[in-house]
Amino acid sequence: MQNESTSSPAEDSQTGDSQTGDSLIGEEYEVEVGPVAHGGHCIARTSEGQVLFVRHTLPGEKVIARITDGDKDSRFLRADAVTIIEPSKDRVEAPCPYAGPGKCGGCDWQHAKPGAQRRLKGEVIAEQLQRLAGLTPEEAGWDGTVMPAEGDKLPKGEVPAWRTRVQYAIDENGRAGLRKHRSHDVEPIEHCMIAAPGVSELGIEKRDWTGMASVEAITATGSNDRQVILTPKPGARLPLVELDKPVSVLRVDERDGGIHRVHGRGFVRERADDRTYRVGSGGFWQVHPQAANTLVRAVMQGLLPRKNDMALDLYCGVGLFAGAIGQRIGEKGAVLGIESGKRAVEDARHNLQDLDRVRIEHGKVDQILPRTGITECDLIVLDPPRAGAGKQTVKHLAGLGARRIAYVACDPAALARDLAYFREGGYKVRTLRAFDLFPMTHHVECVAILEPAAKGA
Repeated sequence: MQNESTSSPAEDSQTGDSQTGDSLIGEEYEVEVGPVAHGGHCIARTSEGQVLFVRHTLPGEKVIARITDGDKDSRFLRADAVTIIEPSKDRVEAPCPYAGPGKCGGCDWQHAKPGAQRRLKGEVIAEQLQRLAGLTPEEAGWDGTVMPAEGDKLPKGEVPAWRTRVQYAIDENGRAGLRKHRSHDVEPIEHCMIAAPGVSELGIEKRDWTGMASVEAITATGSNDRQVILTPKPGARLPLVELDKPVSVLRVDERDGGIHRVHGRGFVRERADDRTYRVGSGGFWQVHPQAANTLVRAVMQGLLPRKNDMALDLYCGVGLFAGAIGQRIGEKGAVLGIESGKRAVEDARHNLQDLDRVRIEHGKVDQILPRTGITECDLIVLDPPRAGAGKQTVKHLAGLGARRIAYVACDPAALARDLAYFREGGYKVRTLRAFDLFPMTHHVECVAILEPAAKGA
Protein backbone atom coordinates (compact mmCIF):
# COMPACT_ATOMS: atom_id res chain seq x y z
CA MET A 1 0.00 0.00 0.00
CA GLN A 2 5.94 5.86 -0.42
CA ASN A 3 4.77 9.45 -0.52
CA GLU A 4 5.24 13.21 1.09
CA SER A 5 3.51 17.61 1.48
CA THR A 6 4.14 21.29 1.85
CA SER A 7 7.31 21.61 -0.21
CA SER A 8 7.88 17.95 0.65
CA PRO A 9 10.63 16.12 -1.23
CA ALA A 10 8.60 13.11 -2.28
CA GLU A 11 7.19 14.76 -5.36
CA ASP A 12 10.66 15.92 -6.36
CA SER A 13 12.78 12.96 -5.32
CA GLN A 14 12.08 9.59 -3.78
CA THR A 15 15.63 9.30 -2.51
CA GLY A 16 16.36 12.78 -1.21
CA ASP A 17 19.06 15.16 -2.35
CA SER A 18 22.40 13.79 -3.42
CA GLN A 19 25.06 14.49 -0.85
CA THR A 20 27.87 16.64 -2.21
CA GLY A 21 28.92 18.68 0.83
CA ASP A 22 29.89 17.91 4.42
CA SER A 23 27.58 15.24 5.83
CA LEU A 24 25.32 16.26 8.69
CA ILE A 25 24.22 12.72 9.53
CA GLY A 26 24.23 12.30 13.30
CA GLU A 27 24.12 16.05 14.02
CA GLU A 28 21.40 17.14 16.44
CA TYR A 29 19.28 20.31 16.48
CA GLU A 30 16.71 21.64 18.91
CA VAL A 31 13.76 22.66 16.73
CA GLU A 32 10.18 23.86 16.87
CA VAL A 33 8.07 21.49 14.80
CA GLY A 34 5.74 22.95 12.19
CA PRO A 35 2.97 21.41 10.07
CA VAL A 36 2.60 17.82 8.97
CA ALA A 37 4.08 16.91 5.59
CA HIS A 38 3.03 14.27 3.08
CA GLY A 39 5.02 11.17 3.95
CA GLY A 40 4.72 10.57 7.69
CA HIS A 41 6.85 13.42 8.96
CA CYS A 42 6.60 17.09 9.96
CA ILE A 43 8.43 20.22 8.84
CA ALA A 44 11.02 22.11 10.89
CA ARG A 45 14.09 24.23 10.21
CA THR A 46 17.60 24.17 11.55
CA SER A 47 19.14 27.28 13.09
CA GLU A 48 20.86 27.78 9.71
CA GLY A 49 17.48 27.75 7.95
CA GLN A 50 17.67 24.35 6.26
CA VAL A 51 14.37 22.51 5.94
CA LEU A 52 14.04 19.40 8.08
CA PHE A 53 11.56 16.58 7.48
CA VAL A 54 11.29 15.07 10.94
CA ARG A 55 9.76 11.68 11.78
CA HIS A 56 8.45 10.56 15.18
CA THR A 57 7.15 14.01 16.07
CA LEU A 58 3.91 16.01 15.89
CA PRO A 59 3.06 19.60 14.94
CA GLY A 60 3.75 22.12 17.71
CA GLU A 61 6.30 20.02 19.58
CA LYS A 62 9.78 21.11 20.60
CA VAL A 63 12.23 18.26 19.98
CA ILE A 64 15.84 17.29 19.53
CA ALA A 65 16.10 16.18 15.90
CA ARG A 66 18.95 13.94 14.79
CA ILE A 67 19.86 14.12 11.10
CA THR A 68 19.51 10.81 9.23
CA ASP A 69 20.10 12.01 5.67
CA GLY A 70 21.65 15.10 4.09
CA ASP A 71 24.59 17.49 4.16
CA LYS A 72 25.29 21.21 4.34
CA ASP A 73 24.51 21.66 0.64
CA SER A 74 21.27 19.63 0.65
CA ARG A 75 18.04 21.39 -0.22
CA PHE A 76 16.40 19.53 2.65
CA LEU A 77 17.44 17.21 5.47
CA ARG A 78 15.75 14.16 6.98
CA ALA A 79 15.75 13.61 10.72
CA ASP A 80 14.29 11.65 13.63
CA ALA A 81 12.96 13.25 16.80
CA VAL A 82 15.12 11.50 19.42
CA THR A 83 14.12 13.62 22.45
CA ILE A 84 10.73 15.22 23.03
CA ILE A 85 11.18 18.44 25.02
CA GLU A 86 7.62 19.78 24.78
CA PRO A 87 5.12 17.08 23.70
CA SER A 88 1.87 17.64 21.84
CA LYS A 89 -1.41 16.87 23.61
CA ASP A 90 -1.98 14.38 20.80
CA ARG A 91 1.11 12.36 21.70
CA VAL A 92 0.84 8.89 23.23
CA GLU A 93 3.46 6.31 24.04
CA ALA A 94 3.85 4.11 20.97
CA PRO A 95 2.17 0.77 21.77
CA CYS A 96 4.52 -1.11 19.46
CA PRO A 97 8.00 -1.83 20.87
CA TYR A 98 9.46 -1.68 17.35
CA ALA A 99 8.23 1.85 16.61
CA GLY A 100 10.65 4.72 17.03
CA PRO A 101 13.86 6.24 15.67
CA GLY A 102 16.10 3.69 13.97
CA LYS A 103 13.54 0.90 14.30
CA CYS A 104 10.82 -0.53 12.04
CA GLY A 105 9.81 1.82 9.23
CA GLY A 106 6.33 0.39 8.69
CA CYS A 107 4.27 2.70 10.91
CA ASP A 108 4.53 6.49 10.91
CA TRP A 109 2.05 7.57 13.59
CA GLN A 110 2.22 5.03 16.44
CA HIS A 111 2.99 7.99 18.72
CA ALA A 112 -0.25 9.85 17.85
CA LYS A 113 -3.79 9.34 19.13
CA PRO A 114 -6.04 7.68 16.51
CA GLY A 115 -8.15 10.82 16.11
CA ALA A 116 -5.02 12.90 15.69
CA GLN A 117 -3.73 10.53 13.00
CA ARG A 118 -6.90 11.09 10.98
CA ARG A 119 -6.68 14.86 11.45
CA LEU A 120 -3.08 14.83 10.23
CA LYS A 121 -4.08 12.87 7.15
CA GLY A 122 -6.90 15.32 6.54
CA GLU A 123 -4.46 18.22 6.74
CA VAL A 124 -2.22 16.53 4.17
CA ILE A 125 -5.14 15.96 1.78
CA ALA A 126 -6.29 19.57 2.15
CA GLU A 127 -2.78 20.91 1.56
CA GLN A 128 -2.25 18.76 -1.54
CA LEU A 129 -5.63 19.74 -2.99
CA GLN A 130 -4.86 23.42 -2.50
CA ARG A 131 -1.27 23.34 -3.71
CA LEU A 132 -1.62 21.00 -6.69
CA ALA A 133 -5.25 21.46 -7.77
CA GLY A 134 -6.13 24.90 -6.39
CA LEU A 135 -9.12 23.41 -4.55
CA THR A 136 -10.40 24.16 -1.07
CA PRO A 137 -12.17 21.34 0.77
CA GLU A 138 -15.48 23.09 0.07
CA GLU A 139 -14.73 23.26 -3.65
CA ALA A 140 -13.93 19.54 -3.57
CA GLY A 141 -17.22 18.72 -1.85
CA TRP A 142 -15.33 17.39 1.17
CA ASP A 143 -16.13 18.05 4.82
CA GLY A 144 -12.47 17.68 5.80
CA THR A 145 -12.86 14.45 7.76
CA VAL A 146 -11.04 11.16 7.32
CA MET A 147 -13.38 8.35 8.28
CA PRO A 148 -12.14 5.34 10.26
CA ALA A 149 -12.89 1.92 8.85
CA GLU A 150 -15.63 -0.10 10.46
CA GLY A 151 -14.31 -1.86 13.57
CA ASP A 152 -11.18 0.29 13.90
CA LYS A 153 -12.44 2.38 16.83
CA LEU A 154 -10.87 0.48 19.74
CA PRO A 155 -10.29 1.07 23.46
CA LYS A 156 -7.36 3.27 24.43
CA GLY A 157 -4.01 1.55 23.88
CA GLU A 158 -5.33 -1.05 21.42
CA VAL A 159 -4.16 -1.04 17.82
CA PRO A 160 -6.27 -2.15 14.83
CA ALA A 161 -4.96 -5.47 13.51
CA TRP A 162 -5.82 -4.73 9.91
CA ARG A 163 -2.95 -5.68 7.65
CA THR A 164 -3.99 -8.85 5.80
CA ARG A 165 -0.75 -8.90 3.79
CA VAL A 166 2.64 -8.55 5.44
CA GLN A 167 5.98 -8.91 3.67
CA TYR A 168 8.65 -9.94 6.13
CA ALA A 169 12.28 -9.28 5.32
CA ILE A 170 14.77 -11.92 6.47
CA ASP A 171 18.03 -10.94 8.14
CA GLU A 172 21.39 -12.69 7.82
CA ASN A 173 20.50 -15.00 10.73
CA GLY A 174 17.26 -16.21 9.15
CA ARG A 175 15.04 -14.11 11.43
CA ALA A 176 11.85 -12.52 10.11
CA GLY A 177 11.45 -8.80 10.55
CA LEU A 178 10.53 -5.55 8.84
CA ARG A 179 12.67 -2.99 7.05
CA LYS A 180 13.88 0.09 8.84
CA HIS A 181 12.79 3.44 7.38
CA ARG A 182 14.48 4.15 4.01
CA SER A 183 16.88 1.27 4.61
CA HIS A 184 17.57 -2.31 3.61
CA ASP A 185 18.42 -3.12 7.24
CA VAL A 186 16.03 -5.52 8.96
CA GLU A 187 14.44 -5.00 12.38
CA PRO A 188 13.70 -8.54 13.66
CA ILE A 189 10.31 -8.73 15.36
CA GLU A 190 8.34 -11.19 17.44
CA HIS A 191 4.95 -9.77 16.50
CA CYS A 192 3.55 -7.05 14.22
CA MET A 193 0.70 -5.30 16.01
CA ILE A 194 -1.08 -4.17 12.84
CA ALA A 195 -0.94 -7.64 11.22
CA ALA A 196 -4.36 -9.25 10.86
CA PRO A 197 -5.05 -12.25 13.12
CA GLY A 198 -4.89 -14.62 10.15
CA VAL A 199 -1.32 -13.47 9.48
CA SER A 200 -0.20 -13.53 13.11
CA GLU A 201 -1.59 -17.04 13.60
CA LEU A 202 0.83 -18.42 11.01
CA GLY A 203 3.77 -17.90 13.36
CA ILE A 204 6.12 -16.55 10.68
CA GLU A 205 8.24 -14.72 13.26
CA LYS A 206 9.00 -17.90 15.20
CA ARG A 207 10.54 -19.82 12.30
CA ASP A 208 14.08 -19.97 10.91
CA TRP A 209 14.04 -18.65 7.33
CA THR A 210 17.73 -19.11 6.49
CA GLY A 211 18.25 -18.83 2.73
CA MET A 212 15.16 -16.68 2.18
CA ALA A 213 15.25 -13.00 1.20
CA SER A 214 11.62 -12.39 2.12
CA VAL A 215 8.44 -14.16 3.21
CA GLU A 216 5.08 -12.62 2.37
CA ALA A 217 2.07 -13.75 4.39
CA ILE A 218 -1.48 -13.32 3.09
CA THR A 219 -4.77 -14.05 4.81
CA ALA A 220 -8.06 -13.69 2.95
CA THR A 221 -11.02 -11.87 4.48
CA GLY A 222 -13.62 -13.66 2.39
CA SER A 223 -12.49 -17.20 3.22
CA ASN A 224 -10.10 -19.17 5.42
CA ASP A 225 -7.45 -19.14 2.69
CA ARG A 226 -3.89 -18.36 3.76
CA GLN A 227 -0.81 -18.12 1.63
CA VAL A 228 2.92 -17.55 2.00
CA ILE A 229 5.14 -16.43 -0.86
CA LEU A 230 8.82 -17.24 -0.46
CA THR A 231 11.58 -15.31 -2.19
CA PRO A 232 14.82 -17.34 -1.92
CA LYS A 233 18.26 -15.79 -1.99
CA PRO A 234 20.19 -16.70 -5.16
CA GLY A 235 20.97 -20.41 -5.18
CA ALA A 236 19.09 -21.17 -1.94
CA ARG A 237 16.76 -24.15 -1.59
CA LEU A 238 13.22 -23.83 -0.31
CA PRO A 239 12.72 -24.83 3.32
CA LEU A 240 10.08 -27.27 4.44
CA VAL A 241 7.29 -24.90 5.42
CA GLU A 242 5.55 -26.01 8.60
CA LEU A 243 3.45 -23.20 10.08
CA ASP A 244 0.86 -23.03 12.83
CA LYS A 245 -2.11 -23.02 10.43
CA PRO A 246 -2.82 -24.67 7.05
CA VAL A 247 -1.33 -22.56 4.30
CA SER A 248 -0.59 -22.63 0.57
CA VAL A 249 3.02 -22.02 -0.44
CA LEU A 250 4.28 -20.17 -3.51
CA ARG A 251 7.77 -19.14 -4.51
CA VAL A 252 9.28 -16.30 -6.54
CA ASP A 253 11.50 -17.50 -9.38
CA GLU A 254 14.89 -15.78 -9.16
CA ARG A 255 15.31 -15.91 -12.94
CA ASP A 256 12.12 -14.28 -14.20
CA GLY A 257 10.45 -12.96 -11.03
CA GLY A 258 7.41 -15.10 -11.72
CA ILE A 259 5.44 -16.61 -8.84
CA HIS A 260 4.98 -20.38 -8.92
CA ARG A 261 2.84 -22.67 -6.79
CA VAL A 262 4.70 -25.12 -4.52
CA HIS A 263 1.67 -26.68 -2.87
CA GLY A 264 -1.91 -25.75 -2.09
CA ARG A 265 -3.97 -23.22 -4.03
CA GLY A 266 -2.29 -20.65 -6.21
CA PHE A 267 -4.88 -18.07 -5.15
CA VAL A 268 -6.93 -16.82 -2.22
CA ARG A 269 -10.66 -16.17 -2.27
CA GLU A 270 -11.83 -12.72 -1.23
CA ARG A 271 -15.36 -11.46 -0.74
CA ALA A 272 -16.88 -8.05 -1.50
CA ASP A 273 -20.26 -6.68 -2.57
CA ASP A 274 -21.78 -10.18 -2.26
CA ARG A 275 -19.37 -11.62 -4.80
CA THR A 276 -16.36 -13.92 -4.43
CA TYR A 277 -13.12 -12.89 -6.10
CA ARG A 278 -10.16 -15.12 -6.87
CA VAL A 279 -6.86 -13.32 -6.32
CA GLY A 280 -3.91 -15.29 -7.62
CA SER A 281 -0.17 -15.36 -7.02
CA GLY A 282 -0.06 -12.53 -4.52
CA GLY A 283 -2.06 -10.25 -6.82
CA PHE A 284 -3.45 -6.91 -5.67
CA TRP A 285 -6.35 -6.77 -3.24
CA GLN A 286 -7.06 -4.04 -0.72
CA VAL A 287 -5.10 -4.77 2.47
CA HIS A 288 -7.60 -3.63 5.10
CA PRO A 289 -10.36 -6.24 5.61
CA GLN A 290 -13.07 -3.56 5.30
CA ALA A 291 -11.48 -1.70 2.39
CA ALA A 292 -13.04 -3.48 -0.58
CA ASN A 293 -16.62 -3.10 0.65
CA THR A 294 -15.99 0.45 1.87
CA LEU A 295 -14.65 1.55 -1.51
CA VAL A 296 -17.33 -0.27 -3.53
CA ARG A 297 -20.03 1.47 -1.50
CA ALA A 298 -18.41 4.87 -1.96
CA VAL A 299 -17.94 4.36 -5.71
CA MET A 300 -21.47 3.02 -6.32
CA GLN A 301 -23.04 5.80 -4.22
CA GLY A 302 -21.11 8.33 -6.27
CA LEU A 303 -21.68 6.85 -9.73
CA LEU A 304 -25.31 5.77 -9.26
CA PRO A 305 -25.26 3.28 -12.19
CA ARG A 306 -28.39 3.07 -14.32
CA LYS A 307 -29.80 0.35 -16.52
CA ASN A 308 -28.14 0.23 -19.95
CA ASP A 309 -25.09 2.30 -18.90
CA MET A 310 -21.79 1.88 -20.72
CA ALA A 311 -18.94 1.96 -18.17
CA LEU A 312 -15.16 1.76 -18.03
CA ASP A 313 -13.19 0.24 -15.15
CA LEU A 314 -9.56 1.27 -15.58
CA TYR A 315 -6.64 -0.35 -13.73
CA CYS A 316 -9.32 -2.87 -12.83
CA GLY A 317 -7.22 -5.50 -11.02
CA VAL A 318 -9.22 -8.67 -10.45
CA GLY A 319 -12.48 -6.92 -11.35
CA LEU A 320 -13.81 -5.50 -8.08
CA PHE A 321 -15.51 -2.39 -9.51
CA ALA A 322 -16.31 -3.97 -12.87
CA GLY A 323 -18.23 -6.67 -11.01
CA ALA A 324 -20.10 -4.15 -8.89
CA ILE A 325 -21.11 -2.05 -11.88
CA GLY A 326 -21.89 -5.12 -13.99
CA GLN A 327 -24.47 -6.26 -11.44
CA ARG A 328 -26.25 -2.90 -11.58
CA ILE A 329 -26.55 -1.95 -15.26
CA GLY A 330 -28.96 -4.58 -16.54
CA GLU A 331 -28.74 -6.94 -19.50
CA LYS A 332 -28.17 -4.20 -22.09
CA GLY A 333 -25.44 -2.35 -20.23
CA ALA A 334 -21.75 -3.00 -20.75
CA VAL A 335 -18.49 -2.70 -18.81
CA LEU A 336 -14.98 -2.70 -20.23
CA GLY A 337 -12.17 -3.32 -17.76
CA ILE A 338 -8.49 -2.69 -18.58
CA GLU A 339 -5.64 -4.12 -16.52
CA SER A 340 -1.91 -4.49 -17.21
CA GLY A 341 -1.23 -7.50 -14.94
CA LYS A 342 -1.55 -10.75 -16.89
CA ARG A 343 -2.53 -12.89 -13.88
CA ALA A 344 -4.96 -10.24 -12.66
CA VAL A 345 -6.66 -10.26 -16.06
CA GLU A 346 -7.00 -14.05 -15.88
CA ASP A 347 -8.52 -13.72 -12.42
CA ALA A 348 -10.86 -10.91 -13.47
CA ARG A 349 -12.17 -12.93 -16.40
CA HIS A 350 -12.72 -15.89 -14.09
CA ASN A 351 -14.38 -13.77 -11.41
CA LEU A 352 -16.78 -12.09 -13.84
CA GLN A 353 -17.54 -14.97 -16.19
CA ASP A 354 -21.18 -14.96 -15.11
CA LEU A 355 -21.58 -11.37 -16.32
CA ASP A 356 -21.78 -11.51 -20.12
CA ARG A 357 -21.90 -7.72 -20.26
CA VAL A 358 -18.42 -7.37 -18.75
CA ARG A 359 -15.25 -7.62 -20.88
CA ILE A 360 -11.66 -7.43 -19.62
CA GLU A 361 -8.74 -6.30 -21.82
CA HIS A 362 -5.07 -6.92 -21.02
CA GLY A 363 -2.62 -4.04 -21.36
CA LYS A 364 -1.72 -0.56 -20.19
CA VAL A 365 -4.61 1.88 -20.04
CA ASP A 366 -2.85 4.56 -22.09
CA GLN A 367 -2.20 2.04 -24.86
CA ILE A 368 -5.37 -0.07 -24.86
CA LEU A 369 -8.03 2.61 -24.39
CA PRO A 370 -7.26 4.50 -27.63
CA ARG A 371 -7.38 1.22 -29.58
CA THR A 372 -10.88 0.32 -28.38
CA GLY A 373 -12.51 2.92 -30.59
CA ILE A 374 -14.71 4.02 -27.70
CA THR A 375 -15.65 7.67 -28.15
CA GLU A 376 -18.22 8.03 -25.39
CA CYS A 377 -19.42 6.31 -22.22
CA ASP A 378 -21.70 6.95 -19.25
CA LEU A 379 -19.51 6.07 -16.28
CA ILE A 380 -15.81 5.72 -15.53
CA VAL A 381 -14.06 4.34 -12.48
CA LEU A 382 -10.27 4.47 -12.25
CA ASP A 383 -8.04 3.17 -9.49
CA PRO A 384 -4.55 3.98 -10.80
CA PRO A 385 -1.22 3.07 -9.19
CA ARG A 386 0.39 5.46 -6.73
CA ALA A 387 1.79 7.71 -9.48
CA GLY A 388 -1.72 8.51 -10.74
CA ALA A 389 -3.26 8.36 -14.21
CA GLY A 390 -1.31 11.25 -15.74
CA LYS A 391 -2.20 14.14 -18.03
CA GLN A 392 -2.64 12.27 -21.31
CA THR A 393 -4.88 9.56 -19.89
CA VAL A 394 -7.00 12.12 -18.03
CA LYS A 395 -7.33 14.19 -21.21
CA HIS A 396 -8.58 11.11 -23.08
CA LEU A 397 -11.07 10.25 -20.33
CA ALA A 398 -12.40 13.80 -20.14
CA GLY A 399 -13.16 13.61 -23.86
CA LEU A 400 -15.51 10.64 -23.44
CA GLY A 401 -18.27 12.74 -21.90
CA ALA A 402 -19.02 10.46 -18.94
CA ARG A 403 -21.91 11.47 -16.70
CA ARG A 404 -19.90 10.59 -13.61
CA ILE A 405 -16.29 9.60 -12.95
CA ALA A 406 -15.09 7.87 -9.76
CA TYR A 407 -11.40 8.30 -8.98
CA VAL A 408 -10.04 5.96 -6.27
CA ALA A 409 -6.69 7.20 -4.99
CA CYS A 410 -4.11 5.90 -2.54
CA ASP A 411 -1.96 9.03 -2.87
CA PRO A 412 -3.43 12.52 -2.31
CA ALA A 413 -0.68 14.22 -4.30
CA ALA A 414 -1.33 12.13 -7.43
CA LEU A 415 -5.07 12.62 -6.93
CA ALA A 416 -4.71 16.40 -6.72
CA ARG A 417 -2.54 16.55 -9.85
CA ASP A 418 -5.03 14.48 -11.83
CA LEU A 419 -7.99 16.53 -10.53
CA ALA A 420 -6.28 19.61 -11.95
CA TYR A 421 -6.00 17.85 -15.32
CA PHE A 422 -9.67 16.86 -15.18
CA ARG A 423 -10.58 20.50 -14.54
CA GLU A 424 -8.68 21.45 -17.70
CA GLY A 425 -10.81 18.82 -19.47
CA GLY A 426 -14.08 20.31 -18.27
CA TYR A 427 -14.78 18.28 -15.12
CA LYS A 428 -15.32 19.40 -11.54
CA VAL A 429 -15.25 17.49 -8.28
CA ARG A 430 -18.72 16.79 -7.01
CA THR A 431 -17.76 15.03 -3.77
CA LEU A 432 -14.64 13.69 -2.10
CA ARG A 433 -14.47 11.19 0.73
CA ALA A 434 -11.41 10.05 2.64
CA PHE A 435 -10.99 6.78 4.53
CA ASP A 436 -8.36 5.73 7.06
CA LEU A 437 -7.73 2.28 5.63
CA PHE A 438 -4.07 2.23 6.78
CA PRO A 439 -4.12 3.06 10.53
CA MET A 440 -0.77 3.92 12.15
CA THR A 441 0.74 4.78 8.76
CA HIS A 442 0.61 8.02 6.75
CA HIS A 443 -1.32 6.39 3.91
CA VAL A 444 -4.94 7.29 3.22
CA GLU A 445 -7.50 6.30 0.59
CA CYS A 446 -9.72 8.83 -1.20
CA VAL A 447 -12.71 8.53 -3.53
CA ALA A 448 -13.45 11.59 -5.67
CA ILE A 449 -16.62 11.78 -7.76
CA LEU A 450 -16.43 14.06 -10.78
CA GLU A 451 -19.05 15.38 -13.20
CA PRO A 452 -19.01 17.76 -16.18
CA ALA A 453 -18.49 21.31 -14.95
CA ALA A 454 -21.14 22.59 -17.35
CA LYS A 455 -23.76 20.61 -15.43
CA GLY A 456 -23.53 22.99 -12.50
CA ALA A 457 -23.00 26.13 -14.55
